[in-house]
Amino acid sequence: MIRALRYLTTKEKWQCVFVLFFVVVQVWLDLTLPDYMAEITTLAETSGSTVGQILLAGLMMVLCALGSMAAAMASAYFGNKVAAGLATTLRGQVFEHAVRLSKADVDEIGSASLVNRCTNDITQIQNLVSMGLSAILKAPIMVVWAIIKIIGYGWQWSLATVVSAVTLCLALGVTMSIAVPRFQKIQGLTDTINRLTQEHLQGIRSIRAYNAENYEKTRFADANTNITRTNTVANQATAVITPLLTLESSALTLAIYWIGAYMIRSAGKSTGLTLFSEMVVFSNYAIQIIMAFMLLSIVFILYPRAQVSAGRVLEVIDRTPRLLDGPGVGETAQKGTVEFRHVDFSYPCDGARVLHDVSFSAGQGQTVAFIGATGSGKTTIAQLIDRLYDASGGTVLVDGHDVRDYRLSELHERIGYVPQTATLFAGTVAGNVSYGDAGHEITREDVADALDITQSASFVTQMDGSYDASIEQGGRNVSGGQRQRLAMARAIARRPEILVFDDSFSALDFATDRALRGQLREKCADTTKIIVAQRVGTIRDADLIVVLDDGRVAGKGTHDQLMRTCPVYQQIVSSQMGQSQTGDSKTGDSKIKSFQMDRSQTRQKEADK
Repeated sequence: MIRALRYLTTKEKWQCVFVLFFVVVQVWLDLTLPDYMAEITTLAETSGSTVGQILLAGLMMVLCALGSMAAAMASAYFGNKVAAGLATTLRGQVFEHAVRLSKADVDEIGSASLVNRCTNDITQIQNLVSMGLSAILKAPIMVVWAIIKIIGYGWQWSLATVVSAVTLCLALGVTMSIAVPRFQKIQGLTDTINRLTQEHLQGIRSIRAYNAENYEKTRFADANTNITRTNTVANQATAVITPLLTLESSALTLAIYWIGAYMIRSAGKSTGLTLFSEMVVFSNYAIQIIMAFMLLSIVFILYPRAQVSAGRVLEVIDRTPRLLDGPGVGETAQKGTVEFRHVDFSYPCDGARVLHDVSFSAGQGQTVAFIGATGSGKTTIAQLIDRLYDASGGTVLVDGHDVRDYRLSELHERIGYVPQTATLFAGTVAGNVSYGDAGHEITREDVADALDITQSASFVTQMDGSYDASIEQGGRNVSGGQRQRLAMARAIARRPEILVFDDSFSALDFATDRALRGQLREKCADTTKIIVAQRVGTIRDADLIVVLDDGRVAGKGTHDQLMRTCPVYQQIVSSQMGQSQTGDSKTGDSKIKSFQMDRSQTRQKEADK
């Protein structure tokens, strides 16, 4: 928590000084009140005292009370300013660092946890600073000042105060030992609730389609019950603090007056009045000490959760991204070239190898396609080109340079990437297509050309507002195919050297697919096109087709070459287009069976090793 306070700005630090000043003023006024109370008591019992003297002392008490209230309001005002400013700074820092994290970092932390850290965790810190700053400053000042004030009074009263304070500290210690571990657990459980809610909302159509509402309700109910039980125990433990403080305060007052009664009775008449005045003053000072502990109890309640939250927030802010900028490349002799040299890759989360010794090259203007079974590593290759991950082994080169030598912004300016899941943002059609920093201005003409190439102009012009038509968050007001084409238009409008389509044609019908690829050949002839696809028809005319099988290159070549030499490709074509496309069926079947046997033997040998 202390580390989080280093993000206070200079202005907020000065506001902390103002809080301290007004807290000191408030404590001084609160501790001055008992002096006037003792004076009124003495005046009331002293012969010759006038009503004016008593009223003057009473007026001073009223002024002290009003001044204390004003000082408390001022300290609360500046405390809230400090808390709001710190929360603003931390929220900005978390967002800024989260944006710079790599995909591997986000996968490791979890998107639901990142949202929770940027909202709920920072709110916990803000609550502590807002409610606790005055208490943290006031409590020790009040205790020390009150003790200085009561020095010299009867040791019996001092002993009663010490016993009460020690008892209270022990009780608070036991309470916090029960509550703190549960407050620490609550933050993780809140992440779980957030994640389940996010999953349910994102997958609502699948949940309803598979009649899994009851299953999801059970999952959420279990998580909800868990966090409820933990919260209940923690809150029950902290709920004891307030009645305990009330009991201690009442018991201490009773003890002081009980002891005072014996002391006054045993004292002479001349000193009895003095003892009575001292007893009134001492009881007020003792109550102020108990009130200081009550203030600290607020901190004890808020601090555990804020401490855990601060650790989670700083984990994001202090985290070094896995992917860092390279020294920069600048202008390159090659344009639009991509090359993989013996690339291996394993995802950081599980360590299982996804790619094994993958090599290929793509020249400027060429179309290189990847095809293979689900889980064969096609999307991984697309992500390595855009450096969403770094290769575990081997080298990925763009324009003849290792992608790790580029600054990330420099690399991304050269590449237009279309992910598997099309994402649209709330705004307009033109705003979505021109989204991002391409290193140059994306003009209205670029947007129009991109929409024309992706066959989107026909439906965009029919929308209310045309290019300025409204797009809802996530593209809910357009169909899946339209959403996919707009995402493709966004990449094309950047006029990049390299276009990477990660299974982006799967949502398109065959006619639109064919027309779009024709436009790409005609209007993006100098742009290198990397296409990940499931359909053979989408990639049949590619300059190079790379067939992947279990993360390995099973074959490379054109469609005709692979039909003669690659049994895996023959299987894919046969399953999609029928055996007539594979040439002689008997020859094709025998090659497939032979390849499958060889592959099984190879895997068995690797397993034995």
